[in-house]
Amino acid sequence: MNLVLDKIFVDNLKCSGCGNSIKNGLMKLVGVVDVKSNPEEGWVEVEHEDFTDKETILAQLADLGYPEAGTTNLLQTAKSYVSCAIGRMS
Repeated sequence: MNLVLDKIFVDNLKCSGCGNSIKNGLMKLVGVVDVKSNPEEGWVEVEHEDFTDKETILAQLADLGYPEAGTTNLLQTAKSYVSCAIGRMS
């Protein structure tokens, strides 16, 4: 098993609640081993097996409301507020 570490800058990452939602969402993907986030700097680090491609991770992030930096739309911004609230409760 070869592990890969991707650091992805994302939009809408505001707090630890957002980070919790991102971690919970990405850990559901096959091959994802660990997820860390930094709201102050706006990035997510995803450690995953090499068979899990970055595009799958980016799609999941966008679905959660945290698309790659510079690619957000209004719907994703709204989703991020919902994800943030859910993350704060968990």
